[in-house]
Amino acid sequence: MEKARITVDGKRVTVVVPDLPPSPVDEVTNALAEYAGVRPPEVSVSTVGPTWGSDVSEKALRALVIFFVILAVYLSLRFEWKMSAASIMAVIHDIIFTVGVYALFQFEVTPATVTAFLTILGFSLYDTVVVFDKIKENEATLHSIGRSTYADMVNRSLNQVLMRSLSTTFVALLPIVSLLVIGSLIMGATTLEDFALALLVGLFIGAYSSIFVAAPVLVWWKEKEPRYRSLQERHGRAAVAATASPAATEQVGVPVGAAAGGRTRTRARSEGVPGPPAVGRTPTAPRPRQQRGRKRR
Repeated sequence: MEKARITVDGKRVTVVVPDLPPSPVDEVTNALAEYAGVRPPEVSVSTVGPTWGSDVSEKALRALVIFFVILAVYLSLRFEWKMSAASIMAVIHDIIFTVGVYALFQFEVTPATVTAFLTILGFSLYDTVVVFDKIKENEATLHSIGRSTYADMVNRSLNQVLMRSLSTTFVALLPIVSLLVIGSLIMGATTLEDFALALLVGLFIGAYSSIFVAAPVLVWWKEKEPRYRSLQERHGRAAVAATASPAATEQVGVPVGAAAGGRTRTRARSEGVPGPPAVGRTPTAPRPRQQRGRKRR
């Protein structure tokens, strides 16, 4: 059997080898090409070994931890540390929920799926920052108004940005649905299917978590502070007082004197309840005034 010849010419190294037997990859490629009715060069093959997979997983986990640290520092400086923690909880919720959907429906995880996960994190954070920015803006007026709790203020803030959040999510989902329907089903571009599928799930979950995860966690946390807890207690006492029944009428007898024949006059004291007329007296209508004038002869 002829051996390989190696030639070194400056920075160029040339290796001449005899014909090599076909590898299992070539056999699989030829079989797929024959099944699909295309040429073998049109079949793309991606090989992922266990060493490469563990290395990529370790680097991805390290990058995710660094990303969370930078995110926590930025949001703590921009808003406060409780809003930062609520945002990270919402992002972790998005990752777990998206992975759960893939595990439930047995979708294939590819390198494009990992790239889509990173895009999901960015969109979820964008939506959460929009919500928290409006909450921070309305928080400054909470103590000046003094008629609502922190939860009421957050609900008002969510109503103000709800249409913006839904519109942004809808516009972002339009090209993704186009990739799935037109690109994958009609034109057969299966390469984009994994990427579009991960984005479709992640964008929907990201919009959901910004409203139904990040904001409720923030309200639960903030209302444990003394200033907001006092607002909640005062608002609760005012609501109870408004729904309570009016006080019973208290009548106090006051003697008028002997000239009045021992008659007693009652006085009613209650909030908004008129007192009864005096006992023994009949209210009379006021007398009309007589018109004064000269009588003509």
